[in-house]
This record gives sequence, structure tokens and C-alpha cells, in this order.
Amino acid sequence: MKLESIELAHYRNYDSLQLSFSDSVNVFLGENAQGKTNLLEAIYVLAIAKSPRTSHEKDLIQWDQDYGKIKGRITRRAQSIPLELIISRKGKKAKANHIEKRRLSEYVGLCNVVMFAPEDLNLVKGSPAIRRRFIDMEIGQIAPVYLHDLGEYQKVLQQRNALLKKATGNSESGASLLDILTERLIALAAEIVQRRLVFIRQLNEWAEPIQKEISNGREHLSIVYQSSVSGVLDLADSSKIKEVYQTIYERLKKREWERGTTLIGPHRDDLCFLVNDKDVQAFGSQGQQRTAALSVKLAEIELIKHEVGEYPILLLDDVLSELDDIRKTHLLSAFQEKVQTFVTTTSVEGLDHRLVDRAVLFEINQGKAERVKQN
Repeated sequence: MKLESIELAHYRNYDSLQLSFSDSVNVFLGENAQGKTNLLEAIYVLAIAKSPRTSHEKDLIQWDQDYGKIKGRITRRAQSIPLELIISRKGKKAKANHIEKRRLSEYVGLCNVVMFAPEDLNLVKGSPAIRRRFIDMEIGQIAPVYLHDLGEYQKVLQQRNALLKKATGNSESGASLLDILTERLIALAAEIVQRRLVFIRQLNEWAEPIQKEISNGREHLSIVYQSSVSGVLDLADSSKIKEVYQTIYERLKKREWERGTTLIGPHRDDLCFLVNDKDVQAFGSQGQQRTAALSVKLAEIELIKHEVGEYPILLLDDVLSELDDIRKTHLLSAFQEKVQTFVTTTSVEGLDHRLVDRAVLFEINQGKAERVKQN
């Protein structure tokens, strides 16, 4: 999978931009606050229809403009496919092959990307919300229907919490409505959790040998899904997961009325990273935490290749400066010659020669990009 070109209009600090890319390595050079990360983000948004940096879509639109537009052309399974995403204050419109998609879940997954930024090193030691977002974005790329189920779950969850917060909600009519919402929530939760469990099992298969290799055989990595509902982790069938949820929700009904919120569900689940059977978030060194985060990111690349048949596009946002030589070497060797890569940096002097020798350089300056002539 390759990104042939990109075109921006009124996106962040880019008024207008058109670039064509190398199939190998593309480096965005420039000082801080010039637009390097914005350009990398635009590639991610074109693929995922969401920003990795903000949940406020208006932030993506250039100041004093009504909309922002990202257009790109990708090569997927030997076919050239035009993609387009228009972001306005009313929402997003997505097109593939010039045909507008009714749902974003029909669009996401056409272009697969893996982004690695300094903040991703916080995947292990950050908040549960960071890890849930990681799970959701990655599953969404390989199983777009998951994003539809997740969106529906969030809508029903919002409605259910609003009902639970009402002081008069615990009445006959309120209880009846709660039962309806709970039944729908359980059905969606079972599908979401079942898909997450499959994903984590697959991710473990790829991440464990990577961690072992990086640590010279000293460390064994295990990624464990932590459910807010006990008894679901060994269930691969969504119908059985649904039965467990039904039992627990019935037991918690009175307590949820008292607290005014939904107490269990995939919105409260988390991941735990174990290195040599110890929680690396609580007991691991910073080096172990970073190695685990790197192993997971490299595992993502291989997992997507396994699921969709092609390597994803790799986006490295100034992450090489954050890694020591050992981890940097493993990252570079992982995608050499097989993954189209985009890198942001303030100087080529800090880049490995293996990247520079194959790279096409673009100089980024105040929302403008120009290809650098190389000897």
C-alpha cells in the first residue's frame, strides 16, 4: 500500500498544498511549528477520518475558513484509488473513487496507516483512555464494521447515562426504557469485546517475539485485556459474552440508578502489559516501557499486513530522536524496503544513513512544502 500524492486545502496552517511522494521514504524537514506534524497528521486523517491529536474537528480547519479538505491517491492491490475527505463544522464527508460514502465505516480501512509519535511511548504508562483509543483505531482499520458498532454503542451509552441521571428516571416507564437501552447496549458490547479479544490475541502473537528479539531474549511480553466484567476473557463467542453481561447488568441495576451512570462495559476496559509476568506500567523501567510500546507498534505493522494482505503506510513523527540506538535499529530494520515511510525531523543529521540514502526530502516552512534537490 502506497500514498502516491496528497492535496490539502484550508487544513491547519496549509492554505493550499500538492505533493507527490516516493514509494520508499519521505522526510519532512523543518523547524518546529512550521507544519511538519500537520502534514503527517493529514495523511493519518485521510486514512482514519480522525485525528490522533485532537477530538475537536474544527481544530483541523484553517482559521477563518468554513471547511478543510484532504485529497489523496493511494495504490492498493495494484489499483490507484482517489480518496477525499472534507471536514466542516457540520461534520465530515468522505469519498472513494469519487463516490461519497454514506458512513465513515465504509471509508475507513481503504488506506491503512500506523503512526508512531513520542506520545505513543505513553501507550504503556498513560491513561486507560489512550489504550482504548489505540485498540479502537487499529481494529477499525482491519474491521471497519467495528467502528460502526462502536459509534452505536457510544450513542446508546449516552442515552442510558442520561436516563440514569434523571431523578425521576427510576419509575415504571423509566425502568422499561432502561431495559430497552440495556438490551441494545449489551448486544453491541458483546460484539465489541469479542472483536477486541481476537485482536489482542493476534497482537500478542506478533509482539511477543519482537520484544524478545529487542531485549536479546531477556524479556517476555504479554498483552492482557482487562475487562470491567469478569468471566468474559476466555469466551470467543459473542453470544456467551452477551449472557455474562446480561447477568451482571441485572445485578447492578439498583447501584447504577443510585450512581446515575453505567458502571460496566467496553468504555471502562483497559490493557495491561506484562514483561516477565510483571506489570510493566507499575514495576517496569522506562526502558522496558519504551521497548513494550515499540514492540506493539511494530506488531501493528505485521498484523495489518497479515489481515489485509499489504503493509500499511508508516508515519514517524520525530520519534527517532526519542529512541536509543538499539531500539532505533530495530525500528529501521523492521520496515526497510517493504513499508512506505514518512518521517518528520528538524535535521537530516540526526537520521540514520539507511533512511537518508533512500529518502526524498521535503522542506517545510510556514505552511509551504518544497521538494529538496539532492546530489
